Amino acid sequence: MKNLFIKTELQQKWMQKLQNKRKQFENKAAEIDELAIFPKENIQELVKLGYTKLTLPKVYGGEGIGLYDMVLFQETLASFDGATALSIGWHLGGTGEIYEKKLWNDRMLNFFAEEVVKGALVNRAVSEAQTGSPTRGGRPGTHAVKKDGAWVISGRKNFTTMSPVLTYFLTSAWIEEKQAIGFFLLHKDLKGLTIEETWDVISMRGTGSHDLVLDHVKVDDAMLVEVHGGPRGDKVNGWILHIPACYLGIAQAARDYAIKFASEHSPNSIKGTISELPNVQRFIGEIELELMRARHFIYSVAEAYDDESRRTHITNELGAVKHTVTNSAIRIVDKTMRIVGAKSLQRKNPLQRYYRDVRAGLHNPPMDDVTIQKLALTAIEQAGK
Repeated sequence: MKNLFIKTELQQKWMQKLQNKRKQFENKAAEIDELAIFPKENIQELVKLGYTKLTLPKVYGGEGIGLYDMVLFQETLASFDGATALSIGWHLGGTGEIYEKKLWNDRMLNFFAEEVVKGALVNRAVSEAQTGSPTRGGRPGTHAVKKDGAWVISGRKNFTTMSPVLTYFLTSAWIEEKQAIGFFLLHKDLKGLTIEETWDVISMRGTGSHDLVLDHVKVDDAMLVEVHGGPRGDKVNGWILHIPACYLGIAQAARDYAIKFASEHSPNSIKGTISELPNVQRFIGEIELELMRARHFIYSVAEAYDDESRRTHITNELGAVKHTVTNSAIRIVDKTMRIVGAKSLQRKNPLQRYYRDVRAGLHNPPMDDVTIQKLALTAIEQAGK
């Protein structure tokens, strides 16, 4: 398998494992999108494969992969099916962050590691209709109150990706007595915890990002695993790169389809195929340039993050990667549709799905305006020193 970005035997091994699932995942992608079906079978296959243990450190029973590895694998998976990749990416990224930063106490880290090894899946439940993106600092409407030594939690979360199969919901709630935001590890079977199927969108239709409803859910004090005085989005967290990696993979799939189409499509108005036309070659060249630029950016930043001596120098690069790659993916898919023409708008054509799916990236954190503002403020601050 030739790939400029494969550097280790571990990467080669997992890339081959993923390639073995390619047709299986690709063949379901259109139906998943058309009917807005959550890809349970795909996720179960990934659990069986051991994929969900990848970002768990070796000392806890996982494979202990780095950020670079995760980006490589997630990009590949997304080229098969974007909904599957984005869904599992939240588990991989969340697990990676928790153990890299040791966000929890040792007892809970050991407990949760055992759960992940057994196949448990987790995602943070943070978004709410009234607060908007949690990275902007809004206080959760969901609240937790201490009663008889336990916590009672009530509220509603939206955009809870992978909700149909999550084992645990790492849920934010406002704790009045602490004047802080707490994160509670809530098991799916807790009394008062339900999923309301509200996910009805045109992008990433298969992610099962429904509402999590909490009606006086009671949990032990030990399940309060994190307490934050401010928004988590202010912290440097490389594991968010699972997001742009997903959209990069979708863009690659669109590119592959368009080039195959151009190499085979031969209308009787020309000799040969449309791949020989200068305007089509211009689009293809622009697509290649966008992909090359985006790919080198995301992998160079991921590599820097994996090097602890370089990680301390990272400021706005992670947000800049997400901004650059996501917007590049949108431009790439647009150009592929210009190559293919009106056929790209047919519902049976995958390009229209890719076109809708990459747009979702604009609404994943961090938002473009926040990234641009941070770049500006950093530059102004440095100029003043």
